[in-house]
Order: sequence, then C-alpha cells, then structure tokens
Amino acid sequence: MAVHIHTSLEELPADAWDRLGGDRDPFVSHAFLAALERHGCLEPFGWYPRHVTVHDASGALRGAVPFYLKDNSYGEFVFDWEWAEAYQRAGLDYYPKGVVGVPYTPATGPRLLLADRDDDATAQQLIEAVHALADELDLSSVHWNFLEEEDSRRLEAAGLLQRTGWQYHWEHRGETDFEALLMGFTRDKRKKIRQERRRAAASGLHFETVHGDAASVSDWAAFHALYLHLFERKWGMPTLSREFFAEIGARLGRRVVLQLARDASGSIVAAALLLRGEHTLYGRHWGCRETVDGLHFELCYYRGLEYCLKHGLRRFEPGAQGEYKIARGFLPTLTRSAHRITDSRFRQALDGHLARERRAVQHQVEMLAEHTPYRT
Repeated sequence: MAVHIHTSLEELPADAWDRLGGDRDPFVSHAFLAALERHGCLEPFGWYPRHVTVHDASGALRGAVPFYLKDNSYGEFVFDWEWAEAYQRAGLDYYPKGVVGVPYTPATGPRLLLADRDDDATAQQLIEAVHALADELDLSSVHWNFLEEEDSRRLEAAGLLQRTGWQYHWEHRGETDFEALLMGFTRDKRKKIRQERRRAAASGLHFETVHGDAASVSDWAAFHALYLHLFERKWGMPTLSREFFAEIGARLGRRVVLQLARDASGSIVAAALLLRGEHTLYGRHWGCRETVDGLHFELCYYRGLEYCLKHGLRRFEPGAQGEYKIARGFLPTLTRSAHRITDSRFRQALDGHLARERRAVQHQVEMLAEHTPYRT
C-alpha cells in the first residue's frame, strides 16, 4: 500500500473518492470538498488541504482522510481556543495544527474513508500516515472532529484523547407523516407547534422545496444575499461564496435541498439550505430579509421533518446549538472527537480535563433529555 499527500482534491478522480464514503455523506463528497477549494472558501480563512490517501499495488484508491493544516481555530465547532491560550502562556506554539473534518460543517460523518468499511488495516495505515505527516510538519496537534462511532473507536484504540459534546437530533420513530409525529408529542408541545405553523402560514408567504438540480441562478443569488445578511446581523465572517453554493447545487443535485419562502411578487424573502445523505438530512444555513412569526421554525425544522418523513430519512441533524429544538422533537445527542497532542505535558493535563468534561457532558445530556416533548 502506498501513501500519498494531496494539496488539492482536484488531483483525485471524483468517482474513486466518492466510493470511499462521499456517495453516502454529502459533506465528504468530492463535489462538496472540491468546491470549497475551487471557490476560495478555504485558504483566506486558514484552511490548507493536505488530504491523505492510500492506494493498493494496482493504484486503486483504498482509503483517504480529508486533512487540513490550520493556523487558527475558526470554523471547526469543536472549540479549542483555551487550549491554544494555554500553549501560548507556556511559551509554545499551538499553530499550525491539523484538523480532520469538513470546514465550517458541524455534522457527524465518516473521517476514515474506506473502500471497505471493515478494513481495519487500511484504517490503521491512514491514522499512522496522518500522524506521521503531523510530525514531519511539526504540528502541535491533530483534531479528528465529528466522528462516527466506528472511527471514534479506532482512534481511541490508537491512543487519542476522546472528547464529547452534544447537539440536538431527530430520530425516526415509525411515524408516517407530520400529523402522526405530532400525535406522539405531549398536548402542550403539540399545540405550540400547530400555533407556530399557523402563524407562518398566515403570513401570506408561499413555501416551496427546490432541489439543487432545479435551483436557478437567481435562486442561488437570492440565497447567498440572505446568507450574507445573516452574518452581517450576527457580526460573523461569511466564508462561502455564491459560486460555491451554485456548484454544489448543480453537482450534488437532489442531495441539496432549499426550503424557500416567497412573497406575493415571487421574491425570495427567506431560505434554508439542507443537504441529504443516505439516511440523514442535515440543516446548514438559513437567512431571512424580514421578521415573520414562526418563519424560522417552519423553514429550518418543520418542513425538514416533513421532508424526512416523505422521503424515508431516519435522522435529521439541524445544526449546532439551540435548546429550543428539544420542544420540537430534536433530542440531545452526543458528538465525538479525538485529539492527538504532541506535547506530553499538555496531553497529560488534557487527559484529566477531558475525562471531567465527558462526565459533565453526559450529565447535561441526561438532564436535557428529561425535557423530551414526547409522550412517555
């Protein structure tokens, strides 16, 4: 098996890459990751691709890791700013570091991309190759973010520190439609959701679902303007371009889902962008031009739940944060990351800290779960 390092995903054929996992997870697809590179969404914000691949004797791609050098901690959603400050206080450099994951995307997915998911030998070779590259580049650390359970297990066996967080996810419970979903809620929660949907419907806006392969140039221009407007309001840093959104819409097609709200003139006044995996719907971005009661919940959550039920998806991850999601059927769910810390002193200190943090996270998740909206 031969290991290669790639500074651009364009160096690899899309079909071979996607057979490793991109055909089931849109965020690790060649289309998504290559579009980030092609449209200038990465390096201006401190993401430098160094993708690691393993090839067999015939040259066939057997495994890969989406790997980035970082000179900051922006856009990762597994927060280590305090770790960087501690390094600085000790007179050490935390940056550059390495990150395995998807830029700006707090969604659980495969990180050890394998032609055969049971191929432990190739998985181990990939882990060793990533860490050998980290040593060669003198990186302080490598962070494997938003891991599926199997990847987390492999990395724990390799000696990496384990970290947990939580998000709010919906899991299918056998409901056939949205009304059946509501009937599983307590009376008060069911009444509140119906009121929110009635208020959104009474706004006079027209709601529609548009897939990426049907979205027009003007649809993407309107969505991107809303995306920028949201960042302006929140004092954030927009990283994704209109060209990026249009490209993933065209290349991923029906795996990209736009939930749109139009006014009487046909203009888009609010929109939510979601992506569809093999069994999961992911909420990513949203924006609105005017405040309408219930509109955020309608576009970002309720229409997404209806979409899952209509298309047989088993899971809905609407994005990071937001305890208000619990009342709408999204329950606290653990997320996982794994961390390789080069400095032995910091590794020892973080090992104890993360053990305490895991216990605190588990306790918090259990407390939040007591507020389930579902009838017991």
